Amino acid sequence: MERLQKVIAHAGVASRRKAEKLIVDGKVTVNGEVVTELGTKVGKNDDIEVEGVPIDKEAPVYYLLYKPRGVISSVSDDKGRKVVTDFLPEVQERIFPIGRLDYDTSGLILLTNDGEFANLLMHPSHEVDKVYIAKTKGIPTKDQLKQLKKGMTVDGEYLKAVHAKVTSTDSKKNTAIVQIVLHEGKNRQVRRMFESLGYPVDKLKRERYGTLDLHGMNAGDSRPLKPFEVKQLRALAEKTVE
Repeated sequence: MERLQKVIAHAGVASRRKAEKLIVDGKVTVNGEVVTELGTKVGKNDDIEVEGVPIDKEAPVYYLLYKPRGVISSVSDDKGRKVVTDFLPEVQERIFPIGRLDYDTSGLILLTNDGEFANLLMHPSHEVDKVYIAKTKGIPTKDQLKQLKKGMTVDGEYLKAVHAKVTSTDSKKNTAIVQIVLHEGKNRQVRRMFESLGYPVDKLKRERYGTLDLHGMNAGDSRPLKPFEVKQLRALAEKTVE
């Protein structure tokens, strides 16, 4: 038996907090009866509806995908382009990506059917390291890397890196390989930050997410997360969520 709001959150309908509000507002029924009491426990055989729509009580699953470039971080695309779920055709559950990587960005992305877990990791106050490797046109100076860590406003939005360092340079080609660590995941954040400094990003890859990396994997490969990995990620996020 599990608490009703947890079951609703696991089904990806809403965050646990939103699920609690739906219950209190009388928008959830269990076996045809309206339930407004928080903490109500339900089992696998109970029929649950949220605003008249039945929820699927799938067991939660968690996957890591090495997303190739040229793939959309979505479950469908109206232009017929490849999406991340195309790389996990054997998965029967209705999984979706946690956050997104840009079309031209490769690297580590997580997929799940656990809405509560996804909301936890995407919470604005969590501090799970996301490590990117960028190949820039031009070689940023130490002062400019400090500017990334200090933070900057780009198109009216404040963007900030946790850490940034040049790992190698090619003076003949005038390019650099830069490792940059973020806690946020704003739209095209790494590219926008470097572009604002005058260094367009030629290639970008997310190589680490919290305790997870792409060791032994090639672009397009995927694997289920181990239970301890899910536990570690949840602990990392919960540590900083108020």
